Amino acid sequence: MIQSETLELLEWHRLCQHLATFAATKLGATAARHLKIPDSQSQSEQLLEQTKEIYQLETRLTTGLSFEGIQDIGDSLERAERSGILTGDELLAIATTLAGVRNLRRVIDNQEDLPILTELVADLRTYPELEQEIHRCIDERAQVTDRASQKLGEIRTDLRRLRSQITQKLQNILQAKSGAVQEQLITQRSDRFVIPVKAPQKDAIPGIVHDTSTSGATLYVEPNSVVPLGNQLRQIIRREQAEEEAVRRVLTEQVAAVKPDLERLLAIATTLDLATARSRYSFWLGANPPRFIQRQEREIITLRNLRHPLLVWQQQHEQGQPVVPVDLLISPQIRVVTITGPNTGGKTVTLKTLGLAALMAKVGLFVPAREPVEIPWFDQVLADIGDEQSLQQSLSTFSGHIRRISRILEALGSGEAEGELPTSNSALVLLDEVGAGTDPVEGSALAIALLQYLANHAQLTIATTHFGELKALKYEDDRFENASVEFDESTLSPTYRLLWGIPGRSNALTIALRLGLKPEVVEEAKTQVGEATDEVNQVIAGLEAQRRRQETKAAEAQSLLQQAERLYKEVSAKAASLEERESSLRASQEIAVKQAIAQAKGEIAQVIRRLQKGTPTAQEAQQATNALNQIGQQYQPATPAKPKVGFMPKVGDRVRVPKLGQTAEVITAPDEDGELSVRFGLMKMTVKLQDVESLDGQKAEPIVKPKPAPTVVTPPPQSVPEIRTSQNTIDLRGKRVADAEYILDKAISEATGPVWIIHGYGTGKLRQGVHTFLQQHSRVNNYEPAEQADGGTGVTVAHIK
Repeated sequence: MIQSETLELLEWHRLCQHLATFAATKLGATAARHLKIPDSQSQSEQLLEQTKEIYQLETRLTTGLSFEGIQDIGDSLERAERSGILTGDELLAIATTLAGVRNLRRVIDNQEDLPILTELVADLRTYPELEQEIHRCIDERAQVTDRASQKLGEIRTDLRRLRSQITQKLQNILQAKSGAVQEQLITQRSDRFVIPVKAPQKDAIPGIVHDTSTSGATLYVEPNSVVPLGNQLRQIIRREQAEEEAVRRVLTEQVAAVKPDLERLLAIATTLDLATARSRYSFWLGANPPRFIQRQEREIITLRNLRHPLLVWQQQHEQGQPVVPVDLLISPQIRVVTITGPNTGGKTVTLKTLGLAALMAKVGLFVPAREPVEIPWFDQVLADIGDEQSLQQSLSTFSGHIRRISRILEALGSGEAEGELPTSNSALVLLDEVGAGTDPVEGSALAIALLQYLANHAQLTIATTHFGELKALKYEDDRFENASVEFDESTLSPTYRLLWGIPGRSNALTIALRLGLKPEVVEEAKTQVGEATDEVNQVIAGLEAQRRRQETKAAEAQSLLQQAERLYKEVSAKAASLEERESSLRASQEIAVKQAIAQAKGEIAQVIRRLQKGTPTAQEAQQATNALNQIGQQYQPATPAKPKVGFMPKVGDRVRVPKLGQTAEVITAPDEDGELSVRFGLMKMTVKLQDVESLDGQKAEPIVKPKPAPTVVTPPPQSVPEIRTSQNTIDLRGKRVADAEYILDKAISEATGPVWIIHGYGTGKLRQGVHTFLQQHSRVNNYEPAEQADGGTGVTVAHIK
């Protein structure tokens, strides 16, 4: 009972009516209006696959899937089984249905990647021989044809001959008795041929009066001479009717013999039409296919830009207001969401939208939300929405809500362990104004207890409320979450946007003040509410303002991202155009070179032939040599500028390391020792400059070390041995060059003797930075690598002036 109540509350029948308008056949429309909700997730997934494949198929076809000719022949099949004789119209409907379903199967069989639809029509029997027999015996006007049987053909030949005789006799009477005839016309009354005779002159044409005109001035008379022929005609007509019935009886028996196959054919046609209606309705809604998730596996309910399908229909067909979408992103641990906010703010619409989305996914419809659409498969969708006040049953609003909630709890069952998801009942519960209609204190306490119970026994509960106490449940139980509908204080109207994580705040006093209530009354009301409530409202207002700022920044970032994507596409298009132009130029140059080579070969051949004529003299040989030199100068390409020998890799360049057979990226420039650091994949290493080359094969230029200027060392006045201690040793390993320079400068300025600087090996970048700094420092006399015992090249000793 509660299931049917929920469907009524969510206005599911209206959605089914909208779906039925997209059906192509009467069968499909009827099935859409009485849409059955599947009992298992596998059935829903099967329906979704049907919808997806029809959606995919119709995008390939230019005119869409055609159901022309398919009719509801169910009653005809039942009558045929009960030995009733089908009419010509019924038989013709069966034939067109067979042809229509055969065309459907042919279209599906001609497409690839449609496994569900292909399997659906795989064993379909369309009985082309039965269809041909019906068309042979029944014409387009649903009449039995002359060729249906030899006997019928002979009977109709006799009929035509007899009618011709009757018509000829009547025509002669009309001409002979033209004065007594009202009009030169032969007509029929009750299958008898008659002529119109003037009433005063009825004796002029004796016969049987079959009818009289409304005014009585005309009598429709069958002349006595024609009566025997008319009797004979009626007998032949009865024979014709009996033979037609015999033909239709034979066809009916053939239909009855294959009734089970035809019923299955009709069911498959209905399934295809219903799937097509779902696909077309989903396309019209701009909906996307849902994926059923398992919340036990920590998957998140994701419904972004979710729109109410009935409001979309109202906007498109009834000039309704634009539909404001909502975002529902519900973490797997959340079992109860409480939505607060002002009246008419969209709380109830949010409940109905989620309920319809869950039902649409179950019946194989796409959900009107942005991809990805991820929602659980709910065993039940149970709702208490609206007012169930009843004067006949003496029920108040509160009593009506409690009655319905009791039915919801009965449907859920109470045998599950506390805190665990039900194993047999994964339900979505939607409660509107939970606990309303009674004393606020008791109603709030009842609402809290009810939501805590539902947290233990339903997979997900969405409840709207005005009770502030319910907002605090989130901070006591991590299975609860808050949401609110946004309210614009400047316009005193809701925005219908759903805000997550922020409870709604009371706007009653603000609205009252803006609507003209005396300020002193509002201030007195604030004192009655208390400072704590005012402070909470201020905190919530701050959170809302912060959220709006973040949304504004997110929108700006999205706009910048779109601009960057557009610029990237433009640059890519220009780069492709330049590459195409370069290829074209290269191709034309190759053609010109080939033509020049061919022409040069021809001219050289002429010179050779001229030399071959007779005995060449020295002068002729010289002339031939000069001609060849001219040809060479003419066609030999200009000597290209000598390329620069070698190259110097820079940070970010791509180079080739032949010894390793790898292409790497330079991450530090070569130092004075000709070493540089490169990276390929996840590996970094130091290589010699002579071991790398450019991608086009150029070897690196060797680094020429400048000859160091002779360093004049002034001996100290007293000979002091250079001893390394912790006071004159600096460890820079792991430091950045900039940080190392600061530490070095401080140490050198305070030093009275040599300084040992530990920089390690690594990539060599820190060592290079240290050496560069020491070269430029005014107090450094010279520097050198430390002794092998003190660290070798991983340590530098700086001598201070």
